[in-house]
Amino acid sequence: MMLDAFAASTVAMATPIMLAALGELLVERAGVINIGIEGAMLAGAFAAIAAVHATGATLAGVAAAIAAGAAINALFALVAVNLAVNQVVAGTAIDLLALGLTGVLYRRIFGATGRAFTVAPMRPVALGPLARVPIVGRALFDQSALVYLAFMLVPAIAWTLGRTRFGLRLRAAGERPEAADALGLGVYRQRWIALVAAGVMSGLGGAYLTLAWANTFVEGITAGRGYVALAVVIVGRWNAWGVAAAALMFGGAMALQFVLQAAAPAIPYQLFLALPYLLTVAVLAIVGGTSDAPAALGEPYVRP
Repeated sequence: MMLDAFAASTVAMATPIMLAALGELLVERAGVINIGIEGAMLAGAFAAIAAVHATGATLAGVAAAIAAGAAINALFALVAVNLAVNQVVAGTAIDLLALGLTGVLYRRIFGATGRAFTVAPMRPVALGPLARVPIVGRALFDQSALVYLAFMLVPAIAWTLGRTRFGLRLRAAGERPEAADALGLGVYRQRWIALVAAGVMSGLGGAYLTLAWANTFVEGITAGRGYVALAVVIVGRWNAWGVAAAALMFGGAMALQFVLQAAAPAIPYQLFLALPYLLTVAVLAIVGGTSDAPAALGEPYVRP
């Protein structure tokens, strides 16, 4: 039973990171580093629960999260792609904007100091007898629709990047943008498509946090998961399957902190809260590097 709970918690913790990281994989394959992924997740998280609180409809929350994440990334695309502003600076500004905007709206809607509220959780969808398989049944086959979506996106994105013309054009924009533009592939267009798609996935990652995991919203609820997603793309070597494996590893670290807090209550819980982030730094130090990164990653491109 303990293994069942740990496996289910691992998948739950990994899902928002996986959704955001798969979106970031598309973006980085197109040659852009989006530090603003944290802001897109936060905007999606707030928009989702605000919409559900107002309408009572889970689908309205999911739609609002998609719109919010896409809007945040569209703003980043305008600044970083069209205006060729430094991508790290632009992404950091987006994160600060989202943090401030969601905080202001939260206090505006729910009171000067904010008030605790909850919404009906997104119900899990059990896949028949598979949900009763020991250890992995609850973790993989008795989850919300967003979990299933995250896992289905892994082979879909792997196939798209590796086997389709769209994937080839996207990778060309990240490897040799000048040559891609000379061939008429439209680097700006490819990067915009990647960023908006990533915004949708980041928004869904945020929606998972508020609709399927916490069922409430607090300021800064993403708690650095967007930055972990950035690390997951590097650890996963810019490959969809590697990204999924890395997301599950970090999800396991996040689930483990709860186990350790219960097992060693005398130890300050802050040490356990830091565990996933310490793991992020350690893994990056061990397997980090840019040997597999797109050649033009992070370089602003100005069309001649």
